[in-house]
Amino acid sequence: MQFAENIDLKPFNTFGLHASARYFTKISSVDELSNLRLEHDLPVLVLGGGSNMLLRDAFNGYVLKNEISGIEVLREDGEHIYVRTGAGENWHGFVEYCIANGYAGVENLALIPGLTGASPMQNIGAYGVEIREVFHELEAWHLEDKEIHKFNLQDCQFGYRESVFKRKYKGQYFITHVTYRLNKHPIFHTAYGAIQHELERMGIHDLSIRAIADAVIHIRQSKLPDPAVIGNAGSFFKNPEISSEQFAQLKHEHTGIVGYPISGGNVKLAAGWMIEQAGWKGYRKGDAGVHQKQALVLVNYGNAHGDEIYQLSEEIITSIDTKFGVKLEREVNLI
Repeated sequence: MQFAENIDLKPFNTFGLHASARYFTKISSVDELSNLRLEHDLPVLVLGGGSNMLLRDAFNGYVLKNEISGIEVLREDGEHIYVRTGAGENWHGFVEYCIANGYAGVENLALIPGLTGASPMQNIGAYGVEIREVFHELEAWHLEDKEIHKFNLQDCQFGYRESVFKRKYKGQYFITHVTYRLNKHPIFHTAYGAIQHELERMGIHDLSIRAIADAVIHIRQSKLPDPAVIGNAGSFFKNPEISSEQFAQLKHEHTGIVGYPISGGNVKLAAGWMIEQAGWKGYRKGDAGVHQKQALVLVNYGNAHGDEIYQLSEEIITSIDTKFGVKLEREVNLI
């Protein structure tokens, strides 16, 4: 397989950052993967939609752009439909496919940018739903062993925006296909965020997966910048989890602090609220900044360098630690 050399990755990342790749190729099948010949001393970056990454500098290695397509129903039982997708399929396109066919479970995840192959890697989530709730298994090509390995729910070790592919197996696998276990009978999730309020605003009283997806789409479009207009990677930071005791102390010191009870007696804080309270919302230095409507989103106004956005995130992390005693973690992958 032929590689293009010294390719600018700006068209392939939603931050719109200039960063060159030493070698670049597109992968549309497992057969193409089997024909790869890679030098072992060079790193490998598997690139999906480029929507959850920050390119800090040039990538001196191989960039493999995932373009494996296809959607098929494998089987069904009384409660579920098992749908297998190529990992290069657009995520929102897959959500729309599910809604059109009456397959429930991913409607709360509408309009999340990226490809289906990134959904288990990141354990994507929004509005009270995470991918692990509908995940069945995935197939991934081991770049060293040159063979397909299968991973079930337990194998992936899903956490909050985490899986084994982000840390333990980072750079070792190329996810080729993902199979989802979708529901024939929907379980509606409307309590999280502003979904119920948006449904009421839209005048919707009879719940459906289409209605919930439309509400989520409206909310996301009103809060988050379009990467085609302003470069960004969506939520840059994770919402931190702390103990209920620490939350009680913070609430005493910061009466308006926003937190949600989670399992284990802990509390998940709203990182965006803390960043806004620390004065960062709307901040801009050069072309790197914090979005004016959503403080959780860092943006590239045109010609920012990846390291400028990284340094801004460092300043925000230090600021929040100083003000609240809480350490923020980045959700994006640093390259």
